[in-house]
Amino acid sequence: MKGKSYYMVNGITLYRLIAAPALLVLIFTGHRDIFGWLLAFSFLTDAIDGYLARRYGVVSVMGAKLDSIADDLTVLVAIIGLFVWHWPFIIEEYIWVLLLLVLYLLQLAFALFRYGKATSFHTYLAKVAAVFQGIFLVVTFFQSSPPQLLFLAAVVLTALDLIEETIMVAMLPKWQADVKGIFQAMRHKSD
Repeated sequence: MKGKSYYMVNGITLYRLIAAPALLVLIFTGHRDIFGWLLAFSFLTDAIDGYLARRYGVVSVMGAKLDSIADDLTVLVAIIGLFVWHWPFIIEEYIWVLLLLVLYLLQLAFALFRYGKATSFHTYLAKVAAVFQGIFLVVTFFQSSPPQLLFLAAVVLTALDLIEETIMVAMLPKWQADVKGIFQAMRHKSD
């Protein structure tokens, strides 16, 4: 069963990797309804693949890396959709958008400098932030305007996640996958 589970979990992740360019095509061909549903399905499969990997014991470093890439591509394509279909909202909230971009680039640059590659921590805070990001982004493409309260919740949680991950990069001398938060990073550092 472990072999089939491994292929099933990685197949779900592979779906998200393939769906990202398809979502991009939907943006630039103006198919907002289909985009919204496919984006919702991509976020749903993101929640499922990690659970299934742990449930069936098929967690791997390669799977964690692919999952992180698929997560980033899904969010990136959703943000591109936000820029295309909700440009006035982006202009109105540009300070928050810039803050998140700066925090993300700082965390990424620090990880690249320290480890030579992006992080793949999958922290608890990142999971909570991803849920709020996903809900905000999906709801946005089914409404005429983005929901302000969900946006602010996603911004705060994402900023806290990026700050936590930047601190963890500073704490951990070697690249590690699946470190659930600062407290676990402190235990790994003392090992």
